[in-house]
Amino acid sequence: MVETAVDEGVSHRSGLSDVRTASSPRLLQEVELTDIARYSTGSEEFDRVLGGGIIPGSLFLVGGDPGIGKSTLLLQTAERVALSGGTVLYVTGEESPQQVKLRAERLTSHGTSLYVLAETDLAQVEKHVQGLKPIFLIIDSIQTMFRSDLPSAPGSPQQVRECTLTLLRMAKDLPVATCIVGHVTKDGAIAGPRLMEHMVDAVLYFEGDRHHRFRVLRAVKNRFGSTNEIGIFDMQANGLMDVVSPSELFLSERSIGAVGSAVVASMEGTRPMLAEVQALVTPTAFGTPRRMASGVDYNRVTLLMAVLEKRVGMYLQGQDAYVNVAGGMKVEEPAIDLGIAMAIVSSFRDRAIQPGVVFVGEVGLTGEVRAVMRMEDRVREAQKLGFSRVVVPIKNVEGKSSRHFDNIKVIGIGSLQDAIHVVLGE
Repeated sequence: MVETAVDEGVSHRSGLSDVRTASSPRLLQEVELTDIARYSTGSEEFDRVLGGGIIPGSLFLVGGDPGIGKSTLLLQTAERVALSGGTVLYVTGEESPQQVKLRAERLTSHGTSLYVLAETDLAQVEKHVQGLKPIFLIIDSIQTMFRSDLPSAPGSPQQVRECTLTLLRMAKDLPVATCIVGHVTKDGAIAGPRLMEHMVDAVLYFEGDRHHRFRVLRAVKNRFGSTNEIGIFDMQANGLMDVVSPSELFLSERSIGAVGSAVVASMEGTRPMLAEVQALVTPTAFGTPRRMASGVDYNRVTLLMAVLEKRVGMYLQGQDAYVNVAGGMKVEEPAIDLGIAMAIVSSFRDRAIQPGVVFVGEVGLTGEVRAVMRMEDRVREAQKLGFSRVVVPIKNVEGKSSRHFDNIKVIGIGSLQDAIHVVLGE
């Protein structure tokens, strides 16, 4: 429960209704469209997630675990935008200007029009924005900002909601592209009222494992682009670097001929990616077998094991199972079901999958392998990395059991039994 003071004389939203002129209904067919002029962040991966670059007047939210690299990513982006000639204002409520300078020293480029402001009073921030008129504004973080006309403390739901609304008005009226950094809860969701995510134009999550080099920037909401795109970065000593070929990077340490290892082809937006799925199946020492999944959905793994037991006849009730996507990558697409199932079969039978094979397909409860989209892009990615065969749903090869695509063989299968017969010879 949050106490809210109501002033009947003056609205506490700092003249929101006074700035904007009254509008009237218009026919949709009479509304004129104008080309949206985007400008680059200086990073192809960041531009990909945003839908092609930053749009003036947009407001987007970036969240992530503490220490994952949010401030490094945005400071690096601010320096690149400033280096291209635009004025950028970096507002920090958690660090001093000296701390920001120390982080900037690690980065390779330094913009000449990048300003740093250590301030938590949003009214003061607004005055500086109106004076500098930057093209890009970064607020790090929204939980430290406050409005003096509100009685609640910074970080409270009321302060976060009203500060976001003020930034939204400022972004649209000036206009200035604004990026808000948001803290996350222990469950991984952005802290604060859910209304904040509804107000902004895009919500981005910066993910990754501290024990791995790679970071993933994922969009869960984007009014100006696709929500299926991801950007992959490599955390190095001098900042975050774009990963141009993620498939090659994730498969670079793969052991050829290892038991329980399968390569899957997943689509992340418009980008095909190959990843290694590893499975370890061992007899359990407890009454209830243990199941663990890292990088894939735990419930999906248990479902696939139930299908293997019921439809294929594999006795997995007394087996512990551990499934992992190598490299710290998280894959949620159902098209990797076939690869997960084959990795489990390989580990349970203690037989390695034949080298040079990539798996694509969604597995149903009856053991059938269902068709997936964008098959040609997946096959081209596998061909580029030197794989010789791709096992796919039979519906994706138009009823033919197999056909060749420029030095790579595409094999169509209809069920898990067919896949085991093709790959393991059983």
